[in-house]
Amino acid sequence: MVWGEGLVPWAIFLLSAAVIVYAGTKLSRYGDEIAKLTGLGGLWIGVVVMAGATSLPEIFTTVSAGWLNTPDLAAGNLFGAGMSNMLTLGLIDLLHRQKRIWQQAALGHTLTAALAMALTGLGAFFVLLNVNVTHVGVGLGSLTLFLLYVLGMRLVFRQEDMERRQREQDVVVAQTLVTQDAVSRRVELRRAVIGFSLSALALLVAAPLLAWSAERIAEETGTSATFIGTSLVAITTSLPELVVAIAAVRLGAFDLAVGNLFGSNAFNMAAFLFADLAYRDGGLLDSVSSAHAFTALWSILMMNIGLMGIIYRAEKRFMLMEPDGLLMVVSYVLGLWLLFR
Repeated sequence: MVWGEGLVPWAIFLLSAAVIVYAGTKLSRYGDEIAKLTGLGGLWIGVVVMAGATSLPEIFTTVSAGWLNTPDLAAGNLFGAGMSNMLTLGLIDLLHRQKRIWQQAALGHTLTAALAMALTGLGAFFVLLNVNVTHVGVGLGSLTLFLLYVLGMRLVFRQEDMERRQREQDVVVAQTLVTQDAVSRRVELRRAVIGFSLSALALLVAAPLLAWSAERIAEETGTSATFIGTSLVAITTSLPELVVAIAAVRLGAFDLAVGNLFGSNAFNMAAFLFADLAYRDGGLLDSVSSAHAFTALWSILMMNIGLMGIIYRAEKRFMLMEPDGLLMVVSYVLGLWLLFR
């Protein structure tokens, strides 16, 4: 009886992971279609739409953790997801041998990366500051992170909007059979939006099950909430980003992949607001272990590696591998070792 009950979390974990793999693949494909049909561009779709959709697991898991009065699990999940997303960035660069992923990404990602690093650093600051100031039941830190995220996304949109206008001018010059194309594009766009929404809904259903089963499996080891949140739960809830990034790279949508990862890191810092609304014992960032500040700062270090890889455009390989991608993977492993040794 006990043996059979012990298999239930594993079965749920594998089933929900399979759903996330399938839905994540579809999500990236429909997201790429929406980017092309609307002219918004892969950077904007990746940073805002895809990042928001693939961060649904982190949001639901974090809100649940806040509601269950386990703030360390919530903070570990969001800060740990930053490291996991950068691990994904390193892995896709190592696995894609034809072209350097980071070199193919637009330089516009530097603004998103800078925003993600600034918000993560500010999150670490509020963890260490412990001001214990709340407004309408929400901590000062969570509210500040959310407002700065909104302002930062406005800057990203203005930058992408200038590039979009240029693309629209190029499209107008090349247009033929305008009426027929317009009708066809509307039909294709409607289909892509419906497919994107259904894929996001599948993630919405499967992600909490994935996180719940991962927590149940981890509980058997007697590990702390900080460890569970930063490692196992952060990795499992970041699985959609991994799947979407791999699928986007296969489609050649490099901006979609990179924008999704940096955008998710920025969005996750804003998600502290939702967890704080569910948490009923003061400000969430004021109630967590100071160890989360280390996780946040290490995540910033990894994002810096990714940012330098995007800016540095020279082709470089070491033993048929990308040194920056390899450095990202090594940094992730080293960060976990330093945090939990």
